Amino acid sequence: MTLNLHLLRIFAAVVEHGGFSRAAGVLRISQPAVSRAVASLERDVGTALLDRIPRGIRLTEAGEVMVAHARAIFGAERAALEELDALRGLERASLHIGASTTIATYLLPALLAEFHRRHPAVALRVTSANTLDVATRLIERAIDIALVEGPVHDERVHVSPWRTDELVIVVGRDHPLLAAPPASAAALSRELFIVREPGSGTREVAEDALRRHRVVPRTTLEMSSTEAIKQTVAAGLGVSILSAAAAADQLALGKLRRLDIPGFHVPRALSRLSLADRRPSFAARAFAALLDERPPSATAARPETRPKRSPARPGSARR
Repeated sequence: MTLNLHLLRIFAAVVEHGGFSRAAGVLRISQPAVSRAVASLERDVGTALLDRIPRGIRLTEAGEVMVAHARAIFGAERAALEELDALRGLERASLHIGASTTIATYLLPALLAEFHRRHPAVALRVTSANTLDVATRLIERAIDIALVEGPVHDERVHVSPWRTDELVIVVGRDHPLLAAPPASAAALSRELFIVREPGSGTREVAEDALRRHRVVPRTTLEMSSTEAIKQTVAAGLGVSILSAAAAADQLALGKLRRLDIPGFHVPRALSRLSLADRRPSFAARAFAALLDERPPSATAARPETRPKRSPARPGSARR
């Protein structure tokens, strides 16, 4: 038996995008054509690969095996293309960067602007996802550069420190915990904590810090967006632990306040991920060199706990 790689690619797209219609849209073919391709592949291998369920699809045991091999095959294909890209240099090159959410939103834009200024011919693409997803995409060779804010536990991935960051406790500007005397770590256990989704580096580091201080939140509210968390806390609901870089704008405006608790200090490393057996392209090496040029700390200057008021100057209101 010989695998038909065209059919295998369509099957992998169905799995990746979670259904026949979404895969058809990405591949720009009709949904019936996608269904026929998967059915043909199942006939070729002699077993069902997908269960069709009311809410989408579910891999069979054979499907799990097949999709794992598909990822390896198409990862090898991308590796071959990368080798050719490395030989071509930066002319007509492309670069796909994967970054976890905080980095993609608050640190990456300035780097992209500088890289484009230096290398305008390189086509850039950015994928923002949580730390776990970024590491997975790197292993599958779906991205060229990987920057994450959480721990990665996979022996195939090499983790290198990139910058330092700090997580801070934030509350709304009128939160009762801001009243004197300073709040204790134990007081946090009575609060509603607003957290990121599982797989988020910020969430993993924050939960480790809370465990070290023996804090068990009474309840949590899960959100997949740091911006949504900031707006929710600013509206007066709950407490959160966020990157200082991510919270800096709302802290400066006074919409969020930093809650300082004695002994509660949460630094963390932001990291670059790489694969030992992967030869980076010229574009990837150029971007890595730019990353090495940046200042060693990503943490913004520490905002004041209580916003300072200064006399208004004529003409300064719109600056």
